[in-house]
Amino acid sequence: MDNKKRRVLLMYITRVSGHRQATLSIQKALKDLNPAVIAPLVNGFGYTYPLLDKVVHRTYMSVIKRTPKVWDYLYDNPSIVKKSAPVKKYLHRTSHKKIERLFEKHHPDTVVCTQAFPCGMVADYKQEKKLNFRLIAVLTDYAPHSFWLNNGVDYYIVPSLDAKERFIKKGVPEDMIKVYGIPIRPKFAVQLDRRPIAERLGVDLRTPVALIMGGGQGLGPIKSVVRSLMHVRMPIQLIVLTGVNKKLVRWLKKESEALTRQPDKRDKKLLFYEFANNVDELMELATLIISKPGGMTTSEALSKGLPMVIVNPLPGQEMRNTDFLLKKGIGIRIDKTSDIGEEVELLLKSPDRLMAMSKAAYASGKPHAALDIAKLILDVDKPSIL
Repeated sequence: MDNKKRRVLLMYITRVSGHRQATLSIQKALKDLNPAVIAPLVNGFGYTYPLLDKVVHRTYMSVIKRTPKVWDYLYDNPSIVKKSAPVKKYLHRTSHKKIERLFEKHHPDTVVCTQAFPCGMVADYKQEKKLNFRLIAVLTDYAPHSFWLNNGVDYYIVPSLDAKERFIKKGVPEDMIKVYGIPIRPKFAVQLDRRPIAERLGVDLRTPVALIMGGGQGLGPIKSVVRSLMHVRMPIQLIVLTGVNKKLVRWLKKESEALTRQPDKRDKKLLFYEFANNVDELMELATLIISKPGGMTTSEALSKGLPMVIVNPLPGQEMRNTDFLLKKGIGIRIDKTSDIGEEVELLLKSPDRLMAMSKAAYASGKPHAALDIAKLILDVDKPSIL
């Protein structure tokens, strides 16, 4: 097929999410390889079930905040997968008319899904209509779950060999699984000169930098983390990314102002940003990252060789991502936020341990995932990772 006429439909769910970030990264890689490619992004759930999309998102956020154990029970539970099959089938079938209109508008030869629900809808539509477009499932977490498994998927893009083995055990043929990684922005693959960045942001390269992130929603015990780190017995600089959490922004502003009035905290610095489009630069400055282990954040941190400090991971995908990071020697897990200052201080005073964690991060990082996926989609040079 002539690449100049290639049409790729990229599907995600939730606007502020790693799923959407992944599709944007793939879209950019496609355009870099072939500017003529047509590759629109579509919120698969929002398009087919706009009202249900809002309800499900609110319910999910409420569950993970208030009763996370419920989500842990639901996540990749074979019994739940089996019991929910009729609902899943109903949603798939009732989405066909809208999926058909979407295909009539875009005429895709390839559909790429970065979340399991739209992948299932499109796979069912493909099987029912006996169509021959390619369907590519791109995982954005380090542990695959059974809702990804659908007849009609041509390739599964997974982040690690561990994930590949899990899919093989679930019955997916080995040649359908590509270990390319989680697609992140190409700029994370570039090693930057730290000095001009530090000068511009007012960061002292001689002092350790802890980058604190809570994902796009600014979730997690960030306030407690900051408080604890303010008591470490060594100079430290904190850079906090708040996402859409307005309350956290207001609190950090007060803390930053109060810090200037405390003589005993002169060796501490607190910087914070709401929407930072220079996360790659901030990671370049960081000595370590303190974060929830979302798939995208984790993948970006690995590409920068950052040791990870994981605080209170949510049950479900975050816990599975944590297991991966601990197994590979990339991160440490801290469940009591009151302990984080002491644990981080011990880590910062152990350069050999930090170096080992950094090397492990680099070894598991796949910064060229988006490009490899784009090459697979466009049938150009075979990706370097098989």
